[in-house]
Amino acid sequence: MPIENSTVAALSALLGERFSNKLADRNHHAGHETHHAPQPPDAVAWPLTTEEVAAIVRICTSAKVPLIAHGLGSSLEAHVAAVRGGVSIDMMRMNRLLRVSPDDLDCTVEAGITREALNTDLRDTGLFFPVDPGANATLGGMCATRASGTSAVRYGTMAENVLNLTVVTPQGEIIRTARRARKTSAGYDLTHLYLGSEGTLGIITEVTLRLHGRPEAVLAAVCTFPGPAEASRTAIEAIQCGLQPGRMEYLDAGAIAAVNAFSHLSETVADTLFVEFGGSAAEVEAQVEVFRSLAEANGCSGFRWARAEEDRSRLWKARHSAYNATLAMRPGSRGWPTDVCVPIGALAECIIHAKGLMTDCPVPYAIMGHVGDGNFHVVFALDPNAPEDEAIVNRINAAMVEKALSVDGTCTGEHGVGLGKMKYLRAEHGPALAVMRRIKAALDPAGLFNPGKILPDVDDN
Repeated sequence: MPIENSTVAALSALLGERFSNKLADRNHHAGHETHHAPQPPDAVAWPLTTEEVAAIVRICTSAKVPLIAHGLGSSLEAHVAAVRGGVSIDMMRMNRLLRVSPDDLDCTVEAGITREALNTDLRDTGLFFPVDPGANATLGGMCATRASGTSAVRYGTMAENVLNLTVVTPQGEIIRTARRARKTSAGYDLTHLYLGSEGTLGIITEVTLRLHGRPEAVLAAVCTFPGPAEASRTAIEAIQCGLQPGRMEYLDAGAIAAVNAFSHLSETVADTLFVEFGGSAAEVEAQVEVFRSLAEANGCSGFRWARAEEDRSRLWKARHSAYNATLAMRPGSRGWPTDVCVPIGALAECIIHAKGLMTDCPVPYAIMGHVGDGNFHVVFALDPNAPEDEAIVNRINAAMVEKALSVDGTCTGEHGVGLGKMKYLRAEHGPALAVMRRIKAALDPAGLFNPGKILPDVDDN
């Protein structure tokens, strides 16, 4: 249902040119970085302050208008699609670093700042923010999806790196979920309730983050293996031995071939680990030698280190390009990245199972993942004009999720639920799904905050 003229007038009076119902602006906020069909909102708002977000919420909820928070829009499971219309609240103009406390190793940012911009702002402090999902996402979006990435094996996910949030509730209230203390036993853990809630319980406007010291020395390496079992075993043994890699990434032979073509590299086309260690020079050298011995014991046939910063940057840029490199194998294709996460002891078994599912798959694909924490992806390059491609990949994805759940894993390690993973939540959470419904009903009784996401319909089987 279109937004009523009185609501349009109220939002226009509040925001002026920072409110638009032009088709071009609406289509830009429909959710295009996903294999799901784009669904544009009825209008777009660009607030500059938390107070403006609260005012937008009060205007829209009084008129029963749905609200969808929007960052860069890189939501792979259609989190920002306006399935019931409404207003998209674009947070990108709230992009300031508000405070840095080097002694406390923390900072406070507005939700629209990107992780790369934050680390640029921090470069003179000797500190950095480590969570690296690949995309240059906004910190608010990373909180909303409980993002992870290449560095989670050492530094954890957003869940471990957020101290508190400022949130606008569906009632238009502004709340702060916690103080800056590193631990507390005071009341319910509201911070972690909103982390991963994908804008369905509140709109995150400010974030207080843990920061980390930049290591004195860093070494990165490329190691090739006979197959996924040997690469996964090396990753598991490295963790079991107490090594602390800053990153540890797996790319199968298909992913390496795609990256070589896309990034003009000449890496050996084989199952490969990219690994990085940081710390004091002595610590790094010691960990390198232990890792080398583990890799060689597991059949590593190629092992080389990148010491110079430009060589390491080139290596990780190639890793982050793997998604686009896979799509480039099929010009004009659109991507569908799967996202299961399993206990690391089951990782090799699940990767081998996934490869078996794709023995005769006609859709180009590559496998990659954050093997240090059991998270891996298959990226498919679908022909947008071939609906049979989507049917094939849908079956493979469902089988991968079923396998992950069978070993006590999850249907999504970092991409979130959005629309795409709703159908798996009942199998993953069982009776706990009813508790989630009660929380949603209590905090957003009118169902106006990012409606139609995360929770499947009650009668949805």
